[in-house]
Amino acid sequence: MYAAQYEITLPAAYDMGIIRKRVADHGHLLDDRAGLDLKAYLIRERGADGSPVNQYAPFYLWQDVGAMSHFLLGGGGFQGIIRDFGRPAVRHWTGVATLAGPARETPPRAASRRLTALPPDPDPDGTGLGLSRLIERETEALRTLARRPDVHTAALAVDPYHWHLMRFVLWTDTVPADEDATERYEVLHLSTPLAA
Repeated sequence: MYAAQYEITLPAAYDMGIIRKRVADHGHLLDDRAGLDLKAYLIRERGADGSPVNQYAPFYLWQDVGAMSHFLLGGGGFQGIIRDFGRPAVRHWTGVATLAGPARETPPRAASRRLTALPPDPDPDGTGLGLSRLIERETEALRTLARRPDVHTAALAVDPYHWHLMRFVLWTDTVPADEDATERYEVLHLSTPLAA
């Protein structure tokens, strides 16, 4: 599994209705995309849920790196983003775990992302396994989180270049106040071709 996300930060006075219409008109185009596990069409609106910015920030979980490459580089859909907004940087992570929650059949309305820098020396006992143990603990915490009744999907992934851990969760209604999230999003549409 590969996680990817690009963030298009828009002017403070930008009419987010334009993004809502874009997703309403075109969001279904990836509903049956081969190799894609899910695409969450996400936005943040300035002043809503603590967001300092207006942002369009789609999030992807890919099962097939070839399909991901075709989407980004081969005219498979990303050219529309480039045409309309310029070419944004695409963050990507190597997947650790993806878990379906009890609310998997309910369309999610909110999402959270938590980015955490991994400690430079997570290996206090000198075995070389400190990072592995840390990831095991985070995966177990993800399993516990994924059992909450309002969770649609929970994913954990690592950026091994910057050594950041990313936890992404889709929620049925709102991101709970106690969720440790660095970003909170509204979900406009969810494409889940592999779920079908």
